[in-house]
Amino acid sequence: MSGHSKFANIKHKKEKNDAAKGKIFTVIGREIAVAVKEGGADPSNNYKLAQIIAKAKANNMPNDTIERGIKKASGEMGSVNYEYCTYEGYGPSGTAIIVKCLTDNKNRTASNVRNAFTKGNGSIGTQGCVSFMFDEKGQILIDKEECDMDADELMMVALDAGAEDFAEEDDSFEITTTPDDFETVRKSLEDAGIPMASAEVSMIPQTYVTLTDETDLKNINKILDLLDAEDDVQEVYHNWDE
Repeated sequence: MSGHSKFANIKHKKEKNDAAKGKIFTVIGREIAVAVKEGGADPSNNYKLAQIIAKAKANNMPNDTIERGIKKASGEMGSVNYEYCTYEGYGPSGTAIIVKCLTDNKNRTASNVRNAFTKGNGSIGTQGCVSFMFDEKGQILIDKEECDMDADELMMVALDAGAEDFAEEDDSFEITTTPDDFETVRKSLEDAGIPMASAEVSMIPQTYVTLTDETDLKNINKILDLLDAEDDVQEVYHNWDE
């Protein structure tokens, strides 16, 4: 996510997702299947499933689609064995990129992720080579146009629920939490009727890299587009200030 335009990037992501809903719904469907297999079908007793349902709703996934996914996963517990895996590497001019995947074939996924980096003149690094540049945080973004509360009122609701920080930007509010407190804060905002443009546990860069060279810009976009097109890729985090 961008350091200075988080919400603009969220809207950009959503536009891309709207053009390829099948991809994002497939991604979330896999996550639902793994969460149900690991912790059961009741989100009130399965923290990971509750997180994924929040992500699904933020991506406009219909409730009946979510429920069908949970029921399907409940009935097919052993049908497919997906594994989480993470790759870290570098894009142009030392930009840091983290790729989180969920796959039934790690060799295929590793090859495809490496190919995306290579085609964009980047390189895969060792585990931990860039993750230390990011902080894992719960991140909730709220569109000002969709929220009736003023900044002070919303901040109090968020902080009372256990949020770590609250920030106001030109077109949005950003609420950050610890990963452990994310679901409690998200649920409090949902119960208060506050619409959320995005709600997820994310890897937030500590610092950002600005790219100005046309070749660098072309290459970073090539890497991100190729990763976005890969079904096994769940999330991509980077410190490029778009």
